[in-house]
Amino acid sequence: MALLLLCFVSLTEGRELLVGGKTDAWKISSSESYSLNKWSERSRFIIGDSLVWKYDSSKDSVLEVSKRDYETCNTSSPIAEYKDGSTKVELQRSGPFYFISGAHDHCQQGQKLTVVVISPRHHKMISGAPAPSPSQFEGPAVAPASSAAGLGGGLVVAVVVLGGLFLM
Repeated sequence: MALLLLCFVSLTEGRELLVGGKTDAWKISSSESYSLNKWSERSRFIIGDSLVWKYDSSKDSVLEVSKRDYETCNTSSPIAEYKDGSTKVELQRSGPFYFISGAHDHCQQGQKLTVVVISPRHHKMISGAPAPSPSQFEGPAVAPASSAAGLGGGLVVAVVVLGGLFLM
């Protein structure tokens, strides 16, 4: 029973994902072919995952905002504001999340991110399908964390299955 509980806990641990897949991604993109939203569209975010931003806190910040503030680049009433240069936001619910730069005019120049978070149950049902579009949801979304947790969960499942075979 304890092993089964351990398996469940391990499978539901979130991952930590570096925004944009690299440490210097939270900036105005120098290329129209690459944007943070293109990175987000290629990724799958599950409840419990965390987004991690690395940036120069003397020049920038991360604002979590409503969909309307995201679309209009309004920085005056964020849901949350992060200024530490190494920001970690846990995605605790399903749906879209909206983030913009707090630096003057950066959002208008494309420094913003939408992340759509799905529940672990839905992730298993649609694991081969493309990531959901933010337009399919209303409200904020959540982000995933590193891939190490997924590997650990798979190892626990293998141990449980193999252990069960030997007990039979």
